[in-house]
Formats: sequence, C-alpha cells, structure tokens
Amino acid sequence: MNGLKKAYSDRYQRFLVPVASKLETFLKDSLSSCPRIDRVCTRAKSISRFMQKALKDESGKNKYEDPLNQIQDQIGARVVTFYSSDIDRVAQEIRRYFHPIENKVLVPDTENEFGYVGQHFILLLPSDVLAEVQNAADAPSFFELQIKTLFQHAWAEAEHDLGYKASNPLTSLQKRKIAFTAAQAWGADQIFDELFRELASPEP
Repeated sequence: MNGLKKAYSDRYQRFLVPVASKLETFLKDSLSSCPRIDRVCTRAKSISRFMQKALKDESGKNKYEDPLNQIQDQIGARVVTFYSSDIDRVAQEIRRYFHPIENKVLVPDTENEFGYVGQHFILLLPSDVLAEVQNAADAPSFFELQIKTLFQHAWAEAEHDLGYKASNPLTSLQKRKIAFTAAQAWGADQIFDELFRELASPEP
C-alpha cells in the first residue's frame, strides 16, 4: 500500500497536475465555437481519492489488480452545458478532436429512478497536450471526460461530496432525500430544455 501511494504521489506531482492544466487549455480551444458552455474544467485525481478507489473491495477481492494502469480517471475533465440539447453537439466536437476509447451514456436503471446521468468518454490524450511533458511514457495515455448540464453537474457534485464525507452509511430517509433532489434536477433540465427549444424556434 505504501509503495502504491508513493508511486501515485510521484505521478501526481510530476505528470498528472501539469497535464491536466494543459488539457484544460486544449479543451477550451477545441470547444471555443460551441455556444452555451458554462465551464470546462480538468483535475488530477487527488492522492487520497486515488487510494480510496485503488483499495476498493468487491466480493472480498480488490477491484483493481493494477490500479496505476487500470484506473481510468487519474485525469478527469468535465464540460458543463446550459441545456441537455447541447450535449450531443459538444460530443460531436469531442469526437472531432479526440480519439475515443470508450463512450457511454449513463442513465438510471428504471423509469422510476433519478440519479447519476451524463455522457462519459475515455479518450486518448492528444500529442499536443503531452508535448514537452516529462515522464509521459510512465503515465496514463488516456483521461475521462464527462459532459453534463448545469443541473446534472450540481447534483453530481453535491451527491459525490456527501457520499465521501459520510462517516456512516446513509439512512433510508437520507437516501430518499437524495433521490428527491435527483428528480428535481431531472425535472428542471426537462423544463429548461423545452423552453430553450420553444424560444429558439422561429415563429409559426
């Protein structure tokens, strides 16, 4: 465990932080023609959160046999759009400038559920981003990118924060409260997107 923490700490300082900064600039330039983007942000996964994920247990076994090579979000990026109608357009631009390894749309399991949604990519880091970065050969060649609306972003950040900070498992009532806020965020997205499309359409 100590060896893994030291190896990731070295990678974090020497590679992940500078690459995340360069990647943010590259993404902003690549998406500069897209309207209604609220923000583009990147981050290197913190040492504490990497270790927490690396030591994750599933059915009595470690989920990751080789965390340094298997964990895909050591560098993460997020593009936040105003409306859900904007997500597909941003995704098309991402495919123009990056090589996707994986692309999936996250949706709740059933129609009665509301929760973590968004479009996720695993993308190769562009050579322009890796240029002049030392130790690139010893670090991941990919990163995770999420495209979310403002409401999806706000809900996911709060839910993630509560999940990490909770010292005890959430109670049934607390889980219901989180589910309620997810439904509200979903509804707000639907209404604002409908209004956007109605107001953007030419008069009949």
